[in-house]
Amino acid sequence: MQNGYYWGTGRRKSAVARVRIRPGQGNFIINKKGIKDFFRVERDQQYIVEPLNAAGVGKNIDVFVNVVGGGTSGQAGAIVLGLARALLKMNPEYIGPLREGHYLTRDSREVERKKYGRAGARRRFQFSKR
Repeated sequence: MQNGYYWGTGRRKSAVARVRIRPGQGNFIINKKGIKDFFRVERDQQYIVEPLNAAGVGKNIDVFVNVVGGGTSGQAGAIVLGLARALLKMNPEYIGPLREGHYLTRDSREVERKKYGRAGARRRFQFSKR
């Protein structure tokens, strides 16, 4: 616990989320915006509150997130991991529901780098017989 907050860091693709939580009224602030202003897609909005619901603390926790890099789905995945880690620091008894929902698992898939002599990571240039 640091300055009244529990911290958690989440990463997904090239996105990094720093999550702070504390007991409160259920506020969810992402980069100084509300959850509905930051994530326009309903699926992402529901995905990032799933760890709170799994732990059973939905409206009793204030969440403050700083997220940089990546796109919307990568940022949502980073927030979920960071939130789950912060909840675990807050109360170690939440490990069961968070593990069952796979919220504590880092998705390690990254973009494959472009290779020399190729059009992309794997695609070759068009073959010309003549």
